[in-house]
Amino acid sequence: MDAPDPFESSPDETRTEMMKATYDALQKHGYSDLTIQRIGDEFPKSKSLIYQHYDGKDELLVAFLEFLLERFKADVPTDGFDDAREQLRTIVEYSLGSFDSNHADFLGALTALRGQAPYDDAFRTQFADTDDFFRAHLADIVRDGIENGVFRPVDPERTAAFVVATINGAQMQRVTTGSDEPIRAARDELSEYIRTQLVVEEEP
Repeated sequence: MDAPDPFESSPDETRTEMMKATYDALQKHGYSDLTIQRIGDEFPKSKSLIYQHYDGKDELLVAFLEFLLERFKADVPTDGFDDAREQLRTIVEYSLGSFDSNHADFLGALTALRGQAPYDDAFRTQFADTDDFFRAHLADIVRDGIENGVFRPVDPERTAAFVVATINGAQMQRVTTGSDEPIRAARDELSEYIRTQLVVEEEP
């Protein structure tokens, strides 16, 4: 399952263009060399519009992170599944599936900002909230699977925390090493974990 483009289908065109300009500048220059001037160079409208919305680079980057994480939450698969087993497998595939250049660049941008979270309360809060959302969503899936006899009676919160930590670690390794092997290994191991540790009875 391919990751969707975070800059499509947004109702606020100007905001989306600012976020895309920030994203493009971050890809070109990296976090440490990112400036409003360089973001403005990527923005198709007047750079003064950026200053009308944001006081400076720090405020813009907080808004940029919020934008990316909002899209991440909106795009996590939630509906149209026959059972919890199918839904959990789909989320693993969504998170650790196709890693084309656009997907890798998107995760690279998030990784660059996550690296600042230990030093920035606003970044740390947003990443913590998003991880909490993802864990809670997975825990609900596991809980639903237990209630419907699809999954064994495991601890939903601990299971969700394990899955999220594995996904986050594999994505971080992929971005920082450029190798797809951590993604393939994590995807295969999580699929095996679901089959052997969670599913009550796997189909032939």
